[in-house]
Amino acid sequence: MEEILIISNYYPPEKGAAANRIEQLALKLHQNNYKVSVLCPLGNYPKGELFPEYKGKFSVTEKLQNITVKRLWIYPSVSKNIFKRTLSILSFSSVLFFYLLFKKTPNKVVVQSPPLLLSFVSVLALSLIGKKIILNVSDLWPLAAIELKALKKNSFSHQVSLFFERFIYSKATLIFGQSNEIITHIHSVFPKKECYLYRNFPDHQVAKMELVSNINEPIKLFYAGLLGVAQGVFELCQNIELQNLNIELHIFGDGAEKSQIEALISQNPEKKIFFHGMLERHILHEKLKNFDIAIVPLKTRIYGSVPSKIFEYGALGFPVLYFGGGEGEAIVSENNLGWVANVGDFESLNTALIEISKTGKSEIQMMKQNVFDYAEDNFNLDFQIKKFIKKDVF
Repeated sequence: MEEILIISNYYPPEKGAAANRIEQLALKLHQNNYKVSVLCPLGNYPKGELFPEYKGKFSVTEKLQNITVKRLWIYPSVSKNIFKRTLSILSFSSVLFFYLLFKKTPNKVVVQSPPLLLSFVSVLALSLIGKKIILNVSDLWPLAAIELKALKKNSFSHQVSLFFERFIYSKATLIFGQSNEIITHIHSVFPKKECYLYRNFPDHQVAKMELVSNINEPIKLFYAGLLGVAQGVFELCQNIELQNLNIELHIFGDGAEKSQIEALISQNPEKKIFFHGMLERHILHEKLKNFDIAIVPLKTRIYGSVPSKIFEYGALGFPVLYFGGGEGEAIVSENNLGWVANVGDFESLNTALIEISKTGKSEIQMMKQNVFDYAEDNFNLDFQIKKFIKKDVF
């Protein structure tokens, strides 16, 4: 059985799209006869503090669904302060660097990027010891940091980040890009680099659509995920207008904006927004069976970014209200997966909500089946993995 290592800053029981997609990659490779191991930090995300089972430990080795997970020490932080965040990533990266240099590891390694510093340290160590490096690029950093105003253009930090970015592209054996925009960007720097489009498809193993709909209830719109700066859910709650529509907004998740969102809801019950906190993934999917439409927002259009929620909720049969711009907008529009509002334009969003309210529950129920059928044929992780194995990519 061939061995492969995955290096990631996130892995379950941590929550969020990043942890989920890395777990699904690991499980799918295992199902295709790879012996898979994962290197990641001690569990701490999204709250930025170690989970109780990892406190007081320098490293932990676990076996989760036949995947060997090695967790290394980290100084956890989700502070908005860039220096604290950098210190957190640097703490894990330093331990990881020496682990890779001095511990025996498989010859094939998948490195997740971002975080950019983590991927730089990983690629540096792996290139020194001659490993096959498969770089999995989910977002373009530092470009995304500039667009999110987390980094100032042409600053010292920006210049260092650009060096890291070019280094990891140059040293990677091959690169997976989560969007066509990512691959276009990489080829603009290294035209001959071997790149593959690798979408963040889910693997729910759902044989038939299990969603239900009560036509006597309001249309239930939901957001499920991280409540961070990039998603802009607090600003969404401030500007969304549901008072005169047959629509409710339900929020599931955790993150930096949680307390602001809870306070806003408490002070404005007329907004018809409900907060449910963070739920385990299988519990969330069970609860969502009674809901209608997934909203996928981004605070600003981020070049290269295609939120995996489009594919995840499509595979469960949910039409999408997409509010993020870019390649994700084209995917939703061109494949009739739901509605699109111009990123950052709340007038456009509220116009789309009026249209949704007029559509009604019965027609939305028919849309659910169409979305489910399309996703089953086109958002298939198993087909994608097998295609790359056949090409000897892994």
